[in-house]
Amino acid sequence: MCATQRVEIACGGGRGRTGTALACLAVIDGVFAYEAVDFIREHYDRRAVETPWQKRYIRRFAVP
Repeated sequence: MCATQRVEIACGGGRGRTGTALACLAVIDGVFAYEAVDFIREHYDRRAVETPWQKRYIRRFAVP
């Protein structure tokens, strides 16, 4: 069902939390966690994922 549904991701500025969520979705879709921030910055916004804590969350996102 998800393949046919639209999802909106947003936060106040559209960069920090939005970029973090998009990076996590990229990881789910197969992008390596250590490459996800660069991937989102290249394909969404060059200033996405604003804080060290957000970057750390993404790096640890796929760790069981």
